[in-house]
Amino acid sequence: MRAVVQDHYGGTDRLRLADRPDPAPGKGEVLVRVSAAGIDRGTVHVMTGRPLLARLGLGLRRPRFPVPGRDLCGTVVALGAGVTTVAIGDRVVGTADGSCAELAVVPVARLAAAPRTLGDEEAAALPVSGLTALQAVRAAAVGPGQRVLVVGASGGVGTYAVQLAAAAGARVTGVCSRAKADLVRGLGAAHVVTHEDADVDAEGVRYDAVLDIGGHRSLRTLRAVLAPRGTLVVVGSEAPGRWLGGLERSVGAALLSPFVRQRLVMHVARERADDLAELVRLVDTGAVRPVLDHVVPLASTAAAIDHVAAGRARGKVVVRVAGRGAESAAGEAPVSEDAGRAAATPRP
Repeated sequence: MRAVVQDHYGGTDRLRLADRPDPAPGKGEVLVRVSAAGIDRGTVHVMTGRPLLARLGLGLRRPRFPVPGRDLCGTVVALGAGVTTVAIGDRVVGTADGSCAELAVVPVARLAAAPRTLGDEEAAALPVSGLTALQAVRAAAVGPGQRVLVVGASGGVGTYAVQLAAAAGARVTGVCSRAKADLVRGLGAAHVVTHEDADVDAEGVRYDAVLDIGGHRSLRTLRAVLAPRGTLVVVGSEAPGRWLGGLERSVGAALLSPFVRQRLVMHVARERADDLAELVRLVDTGAVRPVLDHVVPLASTAAAIDHVAAGRARGKVVVRVAGRGAESAAGEAPVSEDAGRAAATPRP
């Protein structure tokens, strides 16, 4: 199979397109022919091995999973032992330990039928970011009439969180850049606060729930805009830090929570088939839709990852793995950033 691979931690200059042996599914797993793969911030962290604490699970000296990417949509082509709930030929979405490849092994526990209402590229944008948002909104116990603040509202997770909170009946305020304000309003936010013009306290109100997605603001700042009995859900961080990369903020929230009236949650997403199936149901009923920034071919994966790492994405960036425009020349080749910029398919 053709796959994007990396042998060492580092930037996108370490990625290359190469032939690799076809993987085989084990017990409780299926083999999926990948049509499209989604790129998220986690892909960047796995590629760079940063923060360094993450290498305890990713591999200390070199990547344990040499193929980047996790989200995928594709077709089941082989079944592992004991698999009875999925059939060959089923169109599915799920998460793999390396989805930027023509074939990927996926545990059934991280798999669901693909949405009927989405194409493969849109569906590939769903699993990781959608699950993170769904579980974060649940953790905040968002309900009708509540005021909810979503910090990082225009990114992969944020675009889902705004929609899910609005669908739950909440009055949503989204925080994003000025250039992305119209996008966030279109997803259901009643108000938008732009980074360039104000901070999270711009509305002068206390929120019932604050979802801080990949942020860097202090807990003191976020708690100041939270209602006395409100809930703060910290969904990761993109703060600088060689060893922890902002993880100390999430841990600090969990440690402080028992001693204050407000509820402070360190959110860690779980990739579960039942939650993924619920997310698919919400998509098919029209409550949620993926937001695609653009689509690139497999040979341009580096450009997709750089775009996400730079924080420029409006929603999700997707790699087209199978189909027209997905292949490149035979043999090993660098994964071209320039090719990605030229071949990117913009989305409204």
